[in-house]
Amino acid sequence: MTGQRVSMKEPVCLIENDSHGKLRVVRSALEILDQIDQHVVVVSVVGLYRTGKSYLMNKLAGERKGFALGATIQSKTKGIWMWCVPHPEKRDHTLVLLDTEGLGDVEKGDEKNDNWIFSLAVLLSSTLVYNSMGTIDNNALEKLHYVTELTEHIKVKSNQRDGEESSEYLRYFPSFVWTVRDFTLTLEVDGRPITANEYLENALKLKTGQSAKVQQYNLPRSCLRNYFSPRWCFVFERPASGDKMRHMEELTDADLEPAFVEQAKEFCDHVFNEAKTKTLKQGLKVTGRLLGNLAETYVSAIRSGQIPCLDNAVLALAQIENSSAIERARAHYQKGMADWVAYPTETQEELSEVHAVMEKEAVAIFINNSFKDEDQKYQLELMKVVQEEYEKICERNYKESQKSCKSKIECIFAPLEEKIRDGSYMTPGGYKEYCNDLKLATSEYRSEGGRGVKGEEVLKEYLERKASIGEAILSADQSLTEAEQRAEAEQARREASERENRAMEEQLVVQERLRADQQRTYEENVNQLMERMERDSRNAIAEHDRVLQARLKEQSDLLQQGFDDKASQMQREIDALKDAKAQEVENRPSFISKALDTVGTAATMFLPGIFPKIGGMALKLFSKLF
Repeated sequence: MTGQRVSMKEPVCLIENDSHGKLRVVRSALEILDQIDQHVVVVSVVGLYRTGKSYLMNKLAGERKGFALGATIQSKTKGIWMWCVPHPEKRDHTLVLLDTEGLGDVEKGDEKNDNWIFSLAVLLSSTLVYNSMGTIDNNALEKLHYVTELTEHIKVKSNQRDGEESSEYLRYFPSFVWTVRDFTLTLEVDGRPITANEYLENALKLKTGQSAKVQQYNLPRSCLRNYFSPRWCFVFERPASGDKMRHMEELTDADLEPAFVEQAKEFCDHVFNEAKTKTLKQGLKVTGRLLGNLAETYVSAIRSGQIPCLDNAVLALAQIENSSAIERARAHYQKGMADWVAYPTETQEELSEVHAVMEKEAVAIFINNSFKDEDQKYQLELMKVVQEEYEKICERNYKESQKSCKSKIECIFAPLEEKIRDGSYMTPGGYKEYCNDLKLATSEYRSEGGRGVKGEEVLKEYLERKASIGEAILSADQSLTEAEQRAEAEQARREASERENRAMEEQLVVQERLRADQQRTYEENVNQLMERMERDSRNAIAEHDRVLQARLKEQSDLLQQGFDDKASQMQREIDALKDAKAQEVENRPSFISKALDTVGTAATMFLPGIFPKIGGMALKLFSKLF
């Protein structure tokens, strides 16, 4: 997906607190996101205030200045700030950086606001960076208590029960990166060197026992293990001395500790190469415009005192995006036809070929920008919309053809009309001269280009109006015997009948082409629908596999760490995931068959020329998909 990209010179506030302390989305930021048609990789950074979050985000943006850095104990970032830049590795993506208000800001002292900021960072990002200072110890994990309250601030389903399986959150939640600043320890365990990732996983190991103290110790660790996968860790030495730290925005890499510079580069390289495209359930890839709508949907729920529900948000967004997709497809079709069609077209086929190209592109735009159109309601609306547009264009083509033909007749038959007016044909031998002039003018007219699809019909109508004049000239021609006049009259009737047949044949060609166009419209929509459903099926299965593998790894880790009971309890969740995947595969053919039947039946209402080849086409496509 190429799409339109936006490169911002500096960050802007995306979500702020209004005068009443309620969160709201900043309209100007939404307008920026609305311009981004590309898929987005969204990286959010969260953490306690004054831990250097903004510096990391500036590094990801490739700039020294941008997100506010502070040298005092005051938090500089308020709300959630956004910076959209071209992705340095994925040319068809935009990198959206979200810098959040520091958690635990003593000046604000608003725990509820902190929870919502943390929850929104989780909801909007594809990679969540948690930034802290020193080490990952129990104190650091206790400060990350926000993660233990996520299920109180985010629901997957509107009818969600307490204790809903963590796998449901894994489908939506981002990957997790813990960045540890001013790290002074040696990465080793029992004298054995370990990686930063292993350091994180060791810190997340659970304790055995059932006491309240053990449960309190295990809670944040369990939440991180259950809700976020995959997980990474990066450690950073102190970047510079205290004096230099007060002017970080002015420092170049040469002014910083070499080890820190290298560690920052490794972190940035990881984000650029490993951070995935923001997706929703079943692998739906998010664009900038969709991200803006997501932010607005979630904040609206929070403002109204509700808990953001992921499934409800997707359904609400589907209505907005699918309607928008229809309008975008219509606009593309209209512009393409306006740019490429020169009226009148010489043949209906010429118009049809342009229509086929633009319709295919319009359907692709709809398919790529719509989702959860489960009953094909919106795609059928698109088919109807494009058909109506095409009918308008055909009608204009007819009128332009008629106009052109009448103009050519007026020019070519002008000498004949002049002779009729001055009575030149009302003499002995005049009828033969009239017939010769008529034949020559007709031949010249038919040899002219630019007549369009109504050439024979307009000629027929013109000559029909001249029939009585011809009869008068024939009657006045005293050089012809009565028998010769009867023969000439019969010849005139045969020529009139031939013109009638030619006009009918001309229109039959047009009508046959229009019927073929309708059949092609149906088949193009079905083909692209099938491709989309195949892609959705692959994404759904891949999502099942990703979540299943994460739960299997967690179960394996629990077994290795001696938590047999927890591993056994997790088996129920694993079995449910396996069943869901098997059901997805089993139900897909019947789901596709139902979709084909829906499209075929409904399309006949506004595409009367089609013959839905459900049997043959479905079998061919099924064999291709399964």
